[in-house]
Amino acid sequence: MKLHLIGKKIGMTQVYDGENNLVPVTVVQAGPCPVTQVKTAASDGYHAVQIGFGSQKEHRLSQPELGHLRKAGVEPVSHLSEIRMDAEPTHKVGDVLTVETFAPGQMVDVIGVVKGRGFQGVMKRHNMAGQPDTHGHMMHRRVGSIGMRQTPGHVFKGKRMPGHMGAVRRTTQNLRVVQVLAEKNLLLIKGSLPGANGEIVLVRQAKKSK
Repeated sequence: MKLHLIGKKIGMTQVYDGENNLVPVTVVQAGPCPVTQVKTAASDGYHAVQIGFGSQKEHRLSQPELGHLRKAGVEPVSHLSEIRMDAEPTHKVGDVLTVETFAPGQMVDVIGVVKGRGFQGVMKRHNMAGQPDTHGHMMHRRVGSIGMRQTPGHVFKGKRMPGHMGAVRRTTQNLRVVQVLAEKNLLLIKGSLPGANGEIVLVRQAKKSK
């Protein structure tokens, strides 16, 4: 089974590794994640496992959601995520996945929603250089010409323009697990992760690691 866990980004700190090097890490509270549903090709047309994370009060869930969790014998959870599988899953409904599924030194991918920046101009959104600040210029941070006059005389689709920045799903690949604190359900992952502190992230086994 592929290794996946739902977690919450706690924040960044730094720790010493085995060679006494100071390593910047992001702390993720991952799991425990109970298995709430198992899908197979025979019953659903594809293989998948649905896992939950976090505790939730019953009155904040709908009756169908409560019935779904009660059928699985799982306490109310605040987040659910479905993981597609290449083969029939080996886990059963009610199994609990913990950070012990990962090991120090293992490479992982982390999926999250990056911070929202609102409406931004081209200099912040696309790292454009802007226009001169002197010699009579009055459009210092604007995009400049976009239509190329008469040839072709229109704005190409996909032109980088001002607009909404951030608040989109992003995957950071090939991050190394520095420490696994099983008693506290914590993963210490080298480097930065997408999203603000407190955001929900999905930690999975790296797909493109060598």
